[in-house]
Amino acid sequence: MIAAPELQTEFHYPQDTDTRFSSDTDFDDPDGRIATQGKGKAKKGKKGPGEKGKGLGVGGNGAPGRINGHHQENGMEQMMLFEVVKLGKSAMQSVVDDWIESYKHDRDIALLDLINFFIQCSGCKGVVSSDMFRHMQNSEIIRKMTEEFDEDSGDYPLTMTGPQWKKFKASFCEFIGVLVRQCQYSIIYDEYMMDTVISLLTGLSDSQVRAFRHTSTLAAMKLMTALVNVALNLSINMDNTQRQYEAERNKMIGKRANERLEMLLQKRKELQENQDEIENMMNAIFKGVFVHRYRDAIAEIRAICIEEIGVWMKMYSDAFLNDSYLKYVGWTLHDKQGEVRLKCLTALQGLYYNRELNSKLELFTSRFKDRIVSMTLDKEYDVAVQAIKLLTLVLHSSDEVLTPEDCESVYHLVYSAHRPVAVAAGEFLYKKLFSHRDAEEDSMPKRRGRQSLNATLLKTTVFFFLESELHEHAAYLVDSMWECAADLLKDWECMISLLLDETLPGEEALTDRQETALIEIMLCTIRQAAECHPPVGRGTGKRVLTAKEKKTQLDDRTRMTELFAVALPPLLAKYSVDAEKVTNLLQLPQFFDLEIYTTGRLEKHLEALLRQIREIVEKHTDTDVLEACSKTYHSLCNEEYTIFNRVDIARSQLLDEQVDKFARLLEDFLQEGEDLDEDDAYQVLSTLKRITAFHNAHDLSKWDLFTSNYKLLKSGIENGDMPEQIVIHALQCTHYVILWHLAKVSDGTSKKEDMVTLRKQMRAFSLMCQRYLTNVNTAVKEQAFTILCDMLMIFSHQIISGGREALEPLIYSPDSSLQSELLSFILDHVFIDQDDDGSTDGQQDDEAGKIEALHKRRNLLAAYCKLIIYNVVEMNTGADIFKQYMRYYNDYGDIIKETMSKTRQIDKIQCAKTLILSLQQLFNEMVSELGHNFDRSSSAFCGIKELARRFSLTFGLDQLKTREAIAMLHKDGIEFAFKEPSPQGEGNPPAHLAFLDILSEFSSKLMRQDKRTVHMYLERFMTFQMTLQREDCWLPLISYRNSLQAGGDDDTMSVVSGISSRGSSVRSKKAKPAPGKRKLAEAEESSSSSSDMWLNREQSLQTPVMMPSPHLTSTAIRDPKRMRPEDSYMGVYGMAPDQSQQPPTPQPQPPPQQPPTPQPQPHPHPQTPQPQHHHQPPMDYNTQVSWMLAQRQQEEVRQQQERAMNYAKLRSNLQHAIRRNTGLMEDDEEPIVEDVMMSSEGRIEDLNEGMDFDTMDIDLPPSKNRRERSELKPDFYDPASIMDESVLGVSMF
Repeated sequence: MIAAPELQTEFHYPQDTDTRFSSDTDFDDPDGRIATQGKGKAKKGKKGPGEKGKGLGVGGNGAPGRINGHHQENGMEQMMLFEVVKLGKSAMQSVVDDWIESYKHDRDIALLDLINFFIQCSGCKGVVSSDMFRHMQNSEIIRKMTEEFDEDSGDYPLTMTGPQWKKFKASFCEFIGVLVRQCQYSIIYDEYMMDTVISLLTGLSDSQVRAFRHTSTLAAMKLMTALVNVALNLSINMDNTQRQYEAERNKMIGKRANERLEMLLQKRKELQENQDEIENMMNAIFKGVFVHRYRDAIAEIRAICIEEIGVWMKMYSDAFLNDSYLKYVGWTLHDKQGEVRLKCLTALQGLYYNRELNSKLELFTSRFKDRIVSMTLDKEYDVAVQAIKLLTLVLHSSDEVLTPEDCESVYHLVYSAHRPVAVAAGEFLYKKLFSHRDAEEDSMPKRRGRQSLNATLLKTTVFFFLESELHEHAAYLVDSMWECAADLLKDWECMISLLLDETLPGEEALTDRQETALIEIMLCTIRQAAECHPPVGRGTGKRVLTAKEKKTQLDDRTRMTELFAVALPPLLAKYSVDAEKVTNLLQLPQFFDLEIYTTGRLEKHLEALLRQIREIVEKHTDTDVLEACSKTYHSLCNEEYTIFNRVDIARSQLLDEQVDKFARLLEDFLQEGEDLDEDDAYQVLSTLKRITAFHNAHDLSKWDLFTSNYKLLKSGIENGDMPEQIVIHALQCTHYVILWHLAKVSDGTSKKEDMVTLRKQMRAFSLMCQRYLTNVNTAVKEQAFTILCDMLMIFSHQIISGGREALEPLIYSPDSSLQSELLSFILDHVFIDQDDDGSTDGQQDDEAGKIEALHKRRNLLAAYCKLIIYNVVEMNTGADIFKQYMRYYNDYGDIIKETMSKTRQIDKIQCAKTLILSLQQLFNEMVSELGHNFDRSSSAFCGIKELARRFSLTFGLDQLKTREAIAMLHKDGIEFAFKEPSPQGEGNPPAHLAFLDILSEFSSKLMRQDKRTVHMYLERFMTFQMTLQREDCWLPLISYRNSLQAGGDDDTMSVVSGISSRGSSVRSKKAKPAPGKRKLAEAEESSSSSSDMWLNREQSLQTPVMMPSPHLTSTAIRDPKRMRPEDSYMGVYGMAPDQSQQPPTPQPQPPPQQPPTPQPQPHPHPQTPQPQHHHQPPMDYNTQVSWMLAQRQQEEVRQQQERAMNYAKLRSNLQHAIRRNTGLMEDDEEPIVEDVMMSSEGRIEDLNEGMDFDTMDIDLPPSKNRRERSELKPDFYDPASIMDESVLGVSMF
């Protein structure tokens, strides 16, 4: 495009005596229009001062229905245009036509209306008056409008919500497009309207105010789009004119019309001039707005620019579809905001969709293909979907662009859990592998079965599925391709032919592995067609089907039933010995329309199916196969269909034979005693497997299986040599007997004797499972444990909920021995190292085995945790579980954390007691292992402390909800710390004093008044000598006391406790609490009456009442005559009576005319060696107070020195930071004006060459619009927040 000439960004309107506006009194005189309107046709070029004055004169005739020039001051007319566009009720063309009519009468007034329209669309309350328009530069106008912005809200029309603003953006964009379209033949070429608008939008787009920048950028981009459309029309007209001119000139001289040639030549010249002007306008917008704003700090602004440049390249590809413009889209593919990356991809899709543009995209594709391929794994799913769709268009345009590696990176996404990504990848896969057909194949007559075209495509699908090595995810593959290849996937006739028909001459038959994959895919297609919803793990749930989808579903079920009702028996007969194939085939009847067996006269095929199922049951002992047969019988035995009697008879015959066989085998088996025969054991096991599998889905109560199974289990306990699989299946079968009996009793139709029988059987079976918990075989113990947990959950106190009070006799609560055995099992079989479960390592199968073993252990732990959550076992048994939280975080962290959360919801206090109990157990274990003189920096102690920190985090931020629980936790912790005396004798710290260091992790969860209460409770266990100790062994006590005093009201503490506390009297009492904390503080004060509830719950010693003292009075210099014994440290520590009765010696008081001086209370410093006071006789009261005052004065001097040094360091650092321009700004300092875009070194220097537009420097006043500057500053100074580092400084080509 031709470089734009210099375009002034500031417009100066000469002042003329005839053009100034009259006073406000003229507003009431509509007859004052005495000036004559400028005559003549509007011509190109700016009006002179006199001509302009006629338009702005007092007597200038305005548009019909308009008031004269005073409407700029009162803000009525300019609101009209904004309100009309905002409401969106009027036809936009009529609105624009009215504005054009007013522009023809007085272009300055109309243009002022348009300027105010853009200002108010930005959310600015200010109005550009006529004087401002005439006398002020654009930068001054924008600064003035910035001052008029509403600082209370950051919203503006483009970001507001609500019905009236929902369509505002569309109406705003439509207005600009219609305005240019209606003005494209004359007004836009007058070098006045467009110059003014472009200059205004360029200045606004460079503003620091986001609303100005966002609105003006959108307006400029839509203006550019409209101009591109005009330029395209001009180009078409020029081409037509050129062809007409060439045709006329090529005529013979006698037939040539010279006048027509001159007319065409003149028309072509005018079109060329117009095109040049349009190009200059577009260059002005592109270089003045786009080049800066496509790198704006706001993602939405960047997205607007990229979206519009895509429109330009698609609309006018001859001018814009080249590398000079494509590079902006390529660079922005690396944007850090998904919204911008999404706009890039959608813009490119519009280009790649047109195959005619492929030649112009070759260089871009080669440069940015790798980036697009990598975006298929974008963290934003919407971006990944559009990236895959773009690659599909690239594949559609050319097969040679994408390499096999590129395609493979998209193939595996068909197994993605996110359905839109998987569907897009499925379409890509279908386009790549299945859509290439020769013309000869399309012209051939359609064949059916294995000779059809779909046979080859189905084989390709099987090959792809096997090569992907994800054989458990066939349902995901089918769902991914369902929308684009439904006809192929529902060609069940072809699938049946591939499985049953003989191969054709020269055709390669399917291997056993391929047949297994084809059967699995066929099952998944039938399930998808019958259920019409994605597989588990993909999708949010079942959706409501439309009428068309319901009809398709019914048609598919009918067709599949008609096909497979005939084909399923032969398929089962062919693959009857293959367990995997039979398991999948037996699931097909679950999706049949069983009525078709009767209406379609297919009873003989039903008989064949029942015979095949019977044979499979007799042949197989695999659990999956037997359960599939059981489910098939359950599906066919539906009383709603006429085939029920026939199927029920077949099922009863089969079960009668199996139960009779089991009874005979069991009698012989039990008589053998210790001499067990392997063949007999195998027969018993296989028969028991079949009965157990059927008992899962069918009620076999009439055969009384409980007695026989109980005898078998009892024999196993007595003899101890029962095969483990027999015991496992006997336990499972007996469990099913109990559950079916419970279901019968719960219906309310059973007799009282049935409930008594069920109660006896349930308790006897529970005791049997408890005895099997001590079995030597791990699998048997796991089965017994799982069944016991299920039984305890089912027959817990919750069995009577929901109006089932009649079942109360069935409630079964575990005794202490059973609870202990269950907990021991968990500790011995769940909390073990990965290599302790007997698995070997080194092979991939071993890794899979380890994962499977971990899942099994997680299920065992979850079963026990449910007992804790539902209060079946005591909550304190969870302490042994909770203490494993850190050690086994990767394996069971989520289960343990959820258990803690649920128990806290049930009983906060008991949960807190359980948590502190778990920490105490770990502490005792550490002491027993390391001894009492352990190192507090050891890994064991640090691990316990870290666990306490994790426990503390689980209490959340709401201190009111957990107030009592946290207080009780501290109470138990303090009692535990002082429970055991020192093994080294008197004068040494208690044995568990180090536990206070662990307990301090919970101090931050205490409320302020509770910290005081806990501190008082701590002082009950302390002696006066303890407060004077500073050795390392006393550090846990010191740190714990400090954690309790942090943030508390220290003036209410005793004199002794004030030694090691921080002085709160130095705080400013004028500071107001933060608004967010005011409610919390009020809630604390209102609920402070209950803070001592737990303290007095179990203690007989009454805690002294703590009266609040004046904030600015130090306890160290308080008048001792006013200090009662219970207010001092003696009441807290219980001194001897003779000492407590001694009157304290008065201390010197400050002069009466001076207020008491606040004395800050120092921190304790354990590192400072202290004298061994326990070797000295006790000090009297006067000596104690004198010593404390001396210590305090020394500490004050030291703290003042530290504060002075810290202040000097801080001031020095601030000065260096200001010199380094780190963004620190004084309140009355002018802001640093940035270009509101990220810096990109060496990438757009070529674009800025010849660019004469000066970026406006908007000098905001110091006290105005401070919110905007603080809001935008981080965006200006963080270029890396916009694009990845990988794209910075990268050249395009």
